[in-house]
Amino acid sequence: MKIPFHRFVRVLLCGLLAIGGSALAESPRLMLATVWDRTDDPSGWWLSEKYDGVRGYWDGRQMLTRSGEVIVLPDGWRAALPPFPLDGELWSGRGRFGDTLSAVRSAQPGPGWDDIRYLIFDAPAQQGPFERRMDVVKRWLATHPSSRIAVVAQTRCTGREHLERMLDAIEAQGGEGVMLRAAGSPYEVGRSAHLRKYKRFDDAEAKVVGYKPGQGKYADMVGSLQVELPDGTRFFVGTGLSDADRRDPPPIGSIISFKHQGWTRHGKPRFPIYWRVREQ
Repeated sequence: MKIPFHRFVRVLLCGLLAIGGSALAESPRLMLATVWDRTDDPSGWWLSEKYDGVRGYWDGRQMLTRSGEVIVLPDGWRAALPPFPLDGELWSGRGRFGDTLSAVRSAQPGPGWDDIRYLIFDAPAQQGPFERRMDVVKRWLATHPSSRIAVVAQTRCTGREHLERMLDAIEAQGGEGVMLRAAGSPYEVGRSAHLRKYKRFDDAEAKVVGYKPGQGKYADMVGSLQVELPDGTRFFVGTGLSDADRRDPPPIGSIISFKHQGWTRHGKPRFPIYWRVREQ
């Protein structure tokens, strides 16, 4: 399959950026969620929406991605943020992950930032349990209000039915899922049982290693992506690709996220559906 000239240029630019592009800092030590077991009792846990945005760690001086890439903020953002670390999500709205990612990765902040808000869900450097840490953030924002920044709304769970109703409501509005945080919990670096995620589909990541040419109405476009799991298992993902994705597919070597319905006995995902290019 021939690669369009604009596609070749994009791949070349990606390589140049990887060699000497965006500044990198040390990757922040973040608290990461584990999967909620629906047989557990969620009573007393804090519930919030799982926002489909870009994770942003504010270290008190600059904003970093999960991998330590420095995010260039628009004028005015730095003054709106406190002098202590925050953990949160840069978010443009439900179903707009691509817009958020495009704006955040830009070397020069553009109009895409107009819709982005920073939704704070923790303050890693503060002492004490979760509730006390968030009180510090709320007090600071009370004296330094900004339309760009907000604390993520938390609701105390009353039981399994409450959790399911909240997930139903979020999904009905195009949201991704629910985050659960244990009351009185510490900020624990790495995968933590104190922070869980709950959604109705499984997802995983794989590296793009090739393309299968499209046929019929997809002639001269990509029909599906050949991807590879960390254990070396390879398979194709075509469902979920938009026409724009097929014309300008994720570059070879990039990491994509895909949805699926469990695994076969051969270690391949059942009914994989392309979701998005992974946030860096």
